[in-house]
Amino acid sequence: MTFLLHMSKKIIAACLGCSLGLILPSSAQTKTTAPEIDLILHNGVIYDGSGSLPYRGQIAIRGDKIVYVGTHRKMTAKSVIDVKGKAIAPGFINMLSHMEESVFIDGRALSDLAQGVTLEVLGEDSMGPIPASVQKSMEAAQGDIKYKVNWTSFGEYLKVIEQRGLGPNVAALVGAGTVRNYVLGSEDIAANPTQLQSMRKLVRQAMREGALGLTTALIYVPNTFATTEELIALAKESATCGGIFSAHMRSEGDRIEAAVDEMITIAKASKAPVEIYHLKFAGKDNWHKIDPIIKKIEAARAQGLHITADMYTYTAGATGLDAAMPSWVQAGGLAAWIKRLQDPATRAKVIAEMRNPHPKDWENLYGGASAEGTMLLGFKTAKLKPLTGKSLAQVAKERGVSPEDIAVDLVIEDGSRIEVAYFLMDEKNLRKQVALPWVSFGSDAAGAAPNGIFLQASAHPRTYGNFARVFAQYVRKDKVLSIQEAVRKLSALPASTLSIKDRGSLQSGNYADVVVFDPEKIQDHATFSKPHQLATGVEHVLVNGKFALRDGIATGVATGRIIKGSAANAGSKEYAACLD
Repeated sequence: MTFLLHMSKKIIAACLGCSLGLILPSSAQTKTTAPEIDLILHNGVIYDGSGSLPYRGQIAIRGDKIVYVGTHRKMTAKSVIDVKGKAIAPGFINMLSHMEESVFIDGRALSDLAQGVTLEVLGEDSMGPIPASVQKSMEAAQGDIKYKVNWTSFGEYLKVIEQRGLGPNVAALVGAGTVRNYVLGSEDIAANPTQLQSMRKLVRQAMREGALGLTTALIYVPNTFATTEELIALAKESATCGGIFSAHMRSEGDRIEAAVDEMITIAKASKAPVEIYHLKFAGKDNWHKIDPIIKKIEAARAQGLHITADMYTYTAGATGLDAAMPSWVQAGGLAAWIKRLQDPATRAKVIAEMRNPHPKDWENLYGGASAEGTMLLGFKTAKLKPLTGKSLAQVAKERGVSPEDIAVDLVIEDGSRIEVAYFLMDEKNLRKQVALPWVSFGSDAAGAAPNGIFLQASAHPRTYGNFARVFAQYVRKDKVLSIQEAVRKLSALPASTLSIKDRGSLQSGNYADVVVFDPEKIQDHATFSKPHQLATGVEHVLVNGKFALRDGIATGVATGRIIKGSAANAGSKEYAACLD
């Protein structure tokens, strides 16, 4: 009888965790001296990422994993935090981040961390693979942020930044333009079969090194020189390895219909899921195209194609003055571009094309925005920095020349593409896009901070406010989204698009990427005149179970990791073909 009583006590102890939905190690089944949970976030409102109605509850974390999500239950932990009715949600995912260089100054990505972002996805191009011969030229082309280029492969770059310490998790896609530049350079030439095979091998190697897919930006040199057939061939390599194809399309304005058709063609032919970067309708003459384009995409989705998109929540985009000039003048890279601009006949031809708002064979963002709607954001040289924040029209008036002449002069003087903002979009269209269930969010910006070297240039306010603005503008003010749907579009939707199975939702067994915020107070503050302002309203951010932000203050702890695609997992059976 004594033996049976003793055994029954052991069974009860072993099953105590079962009733709570916890995953307990075998050693914990008989030891009760130490808490089995590291942290409980108690008395919150759970938004689990599914889009379902929220409920009062708590989550429990052990190590880097969530071990319980549900209604309030009595349990012990090393630390218990009463979040006092605030929202507990999966960490937000930035579907298009450009912290490739800012990570060398500040790995916290504080501008995003303050908004609840726990995963930065690098896209449009990649920092590898690169030939060793271009390392020095990459260093020479750097602006305010200086760093040593001591890698050549895609995977080596990821190792370098992880070793520096990351606040959020970071994932990356391999650039189609990057591998094209590796094999063909930046000239407008077609790849022969041997060269295309070399490009395919580079994509597959990058996928094995952790890339989540293939990416490109088709309005820039040399990416724009790729044919649809070339992109399909490279996207097939991504699909074979379980990856996606994501693209800044060839047109977001005058030829957006053909650009979307190309994305659909690539999706059909490659079998890769397709993500359209920063979906927009650029230029007032193109604002009316939104409904037919949405109908076109949704028809493709209804046919079984996996096509999604992301967006930023502002009416202005940001890129460079390269988007104000034709592609032919930029062939061969920056040095060749500047040299051509110094030739009077070429300069005159470029200026004439800039003045055509609807050229047939390139995307003229300057033409869509006008000189008044083109704002200067960042320069490489100190002598030009006082122009930051001014429009091309203002500088043209100050210098007594045309805005087009100023654009050409500034590229030559600065020796760079110069960062600018183009005011192109319609707020009514933004509201319609925000409500689409297949659209997530990306900042298309660096991970910055309102101090130090970041203050030497201006920034697009999306750098600091893109995700907080979803709640402040489109949930609270415009009532386009519910809180739970906004959370889904910031977490589970992008995680699903990227085939990340253990993040993006609050589930037992998932990694503990968690944000605690006040839905009624989360607010963006950045403006075009004062962009370097952090969002407010986010209280805690946990990345892999550790605090990256606590009580609204960055901890500085290297909580982030490199998130790799499935093909990088040793012995991956699902994508064995990628390992051949």
